[in-house]
Amino acid sequence: MSYEEVSKEIERVIGYIRSTDFSDEEKETITQEALQNVSQYVNPGWLKYRKSVSTNSAVIEKSDYGCYIEGLYGEKFLDCFGGYGIFTCGHRNEEIVNVVRAQLDKQALHSQELIDPLRGYLAKMVAAITPGDLEKCFFTNGGAEAVEMALKLARIATGGRFYISMVNGFHGKSMGAISVTGKASYRVPYLPMIQQVEHVAFGNAEAIDRAISEQHSVGGRVAAVILEPIQGEAGVIIPPAGYLMAVREICDKHRVALIFDEIQTGMGRTGTMWRCEAEDVTPDILTFGKAFGGGVMPITGLICRPHMWVQQLVDNPFLLGSPTFGGNPLACAAALATIKYIIDHDVPGQCREKGETLKAGLVSLKERFPSLIRDVRGAGLLLAVEFVSNDVGYEVAKGMFARSVMTAGTLNNARCIRFEPAAVISDEEIATIVARMGEALEDALPVHKPRAATEFSHGKSRHRDTA
Repeated sequence: MSYEEVSKEIERVIGYIRSTDFSDEEKETITQEALQNVSQYVNPGWLKYRKSVSTNSAVIEKSDYGCYIEGLYGEKFLDCFGGYGIFTCGHRNEEIVNVVRAQLDKQALHSQELIDPLRGYLAKMVAAITPGDLEKCFFTNGGAEAVEMALKLARIATGGRFYISMVNGFHGKSMGAISVTGKASYRVPYLPMIQQVEHVAFGNAEAIDRAISEQHSVGGRVAAVILEPIQGEAGVIIPPAGYLMAVREICDKHRVALIFDEIQTGMGRTGTMWRCEAEDVTPDILTFGKAFGGGVMPITGLICRPHMWVQQLVDNPFLLGSPTFGGNPLACAAALATIKYIIDHDVPGQCREKGETLKAGLVSLKERFPSLIRDVRGAGLLLAVEFVSNDVGYEVAKGMFARSVMTAGTLNNARCIRFEPAAVISDEEIATIVARMGEALEDALPVHKPRAATEFSHGKSRHRDTA
């Protein structure tokens, strides 16, 4: 294509962006072009991966609001997927969108040289809503980038070089983040990666203590322990009570930094502003993201205790990193509006109460379908249903999608589907989710009941996910 042709093609696409309605011909054109463009210019694997193209026709996103996503042909999905936790405040929350619009009318991106006031205001507010003496902020664009900065900060601040991470943990897929992620299938293609990482069982504080002690005994120095307060991609795994406090005490004993990855669990999702508050524990570094931008703008980052921000970082402010778009005005405006919305509408309380209602409904399904459902667990509006096999999980997720309810799998445990609806969800919508899942389970029962009887003995599957 010539530049002139490119410009004309973009003009057509911009027309679609500006349009509020489409003719049948335009809908068909957009659908076919979307499939072709993704297949040829992005990755054909995305089309095979998505449930939205596993039926006779693809579902092309058009718009969203509240707890719903609408397709090009008027399809309407009740969203329990939540963009892996992005939409805690709902889709296109007007209180947040209006603030971003106002900022866009003034300035979109910062100069990179002059002082941007919103970054400072946001950092102050993050310090105000995080536990303990967490104070110094660094803003990034994606979750993996925030984890990268946390790992680097731990090395700079402690002088250590090794990390202790958790089996089945998930921290992203950039090189440092995937080095501390705990699933083989994501790690193997990139080996060798950062070598100074040891993985131990999640929920076992003694294993962390032992790993640090053994590393120190042979001359290695551990910079940090990194973990999720609740393992999201492992299937929403909650550690034993007292675990986070025990890990805090172990890190203090060995003078090792403690990193909590609250990218998914933070911002009210699990019933408190941050999950670590459930045990009254303050990490040395806390990463945040997902819902932090209100489902409107991408923004992530970290906050650390003052002693972690060593003189090196003062002397060279670019040493840790210098993401061009990190903490830009539009993203900061969205995050500020999100924090206000969460406080004003008691989003943590809503997640806690509505999570109890949804969990009770899912537990009732477990009681109705004991041959299909192995467990229901979670906190707030971060819930998971674990099935007796991967196939049952896929079948039920597909059945839910066919009934216009979007759910999310968990990357490190294919037997689970996850429920992360927005805090704005109503009791009536929760009842709808439970009812439609009941129908999906009914459909799955005759197909998988014989297999469930032969594949499992003593409650253990013969086919296990590799971790």
